[in-house]
Amino acid sequence: MEILSDRPDLAKVDVSGVRRAINIGLLEGEPLAPGDWILIHVGFALSKIDEAEARSALDFLESIGQAYEDEMDALRESMIEQG
Repeated sequence: MEILSDRPDLAKVDVSGVRRAINIGLLEGEPLAPGDWILIHVGFALSKIDEAEARSALDFLESIGQAYEDEMDALRESMIEQG
């Protein structure tokens, strides 16, 4: 959604409706902009991906059922703002 101007190593992202800040320091040198898709693990951006790859990953996560729901519940509990 946005790269924080006062913390260029952080970006505000939307993960299935949950907004939070993540660290983008591992992608230093990779051009990033609002609307880009990124692979995130434990609060860190690991790689920039295209929308098809993002959709495939989300479809897989949703297909595993309760484990996905439990993960989304945990993510919502750590939400930084309402969206």
